[in-house]
Amino acid sequence: MAGQEAVLEVAAGVIQDTASRVLIARRADHRHQGGMWEFPGGKLDCGESPRVALARELGEELGIAVVAADPLITLRHDYPDRRVRLHVWRVTAFSGMPRGLEGQPIRWVKPDELPAYRFPAANRPIVTAARLPDRYAILAPVKPDPGWLERQLASLCLRGIRLVRLRAAHLSLAEYLALGRHVAEYCAKAGIALLVEARAAALLEAGAGGIHLRTDELMALVSRPDVSRSGWLGVSCHDAAQLAQAHRVAADFAVLGPVGNTATHPQATPLGWSAFSQLVDAACLPVYALGGLRESDMALAKASGAQGLAAIRAFLA
Repeated sequence: MAGQEAVLEVAAGVIQDTASRVLIARRADHRHQGGMWEFPGGKLDCGESPRVALARELGEELGIAVVAADPLITLRHDYPDRRVRLHVWRVTAFSGMPRGLEGQPIRWVKPDELPAYRFPAANRPIVTAARLPDRYAILAPVKPDPGWLERQLASLCLRGIRLVRLRAAHLSLAEYLALGRHVAEYCAKAGIALLVEARAAALLEAGAGGIHLRTDELMALVSRPDVSRSGWLGVSCHDAAQLAQAHRVAADFAVLGPVGNTATHPQATPLGWSAFSQLVDAACLPVYALGGLRESDMALAKASGAQGLAAIRAFLA
């Protein structure tokens, strides 16, 4: 039985070139999950750390030396015949020219092209993590002011942020839809994926890039809502049960917090990085850290297993 077997520890790399393309390799037909595409890597040797194993495997498989890499996501997955834990790193700099030293075909693809390829089931959250940025900005306008939002979006664009949530539960639906149509048009032109509230799903037809669900909306679901073929589904979580529900309904990513003290929810007890890391380690999807954080916390967030940071104030001038 899979539950009685030891966990196979594997290190893998999402390798990016200077054009932000991602390298994938095709598994040999005779191997486990043969014929599918994968992110290069391999098993950890006894006593080896994931980072050391990654460098060794990429050298042996592709002939490259890792220069810069950050933790991306750690996942556990049970196949019918084995259990694996994947330690995935985003490799942003390397030396050498990648080539299939074991005869494996390799290919450079744009991140948004990854879903078109067949990957092992354990790799699917990695495909999502590879496509997501490490910053998720939350816009929370006090009033329906398109001019204010445009100024904030322009500032976010200059900082390279490409994933934004429009959070304004206090606005009426009519106000939110009017504001959302204006913002969705701006974001579509700027190359920003705008996530909107579930009540405003009609904005998907106006160019919005997906939906973000509150915790109560998430827990009421029995299946994934329709967010269009390429739309994102983000959810807000605060504990393990909610993260498990996010996985069950096939959410693309979760926002987990508060990690620290926050002015938005001063009554909430902060998780702290230790509890955050434990929760993320058991999750099966990318998770952003939220609550009382600054952009300077990015390295700590990633070291704690986060996809990156979600914030209202941290990314705004």
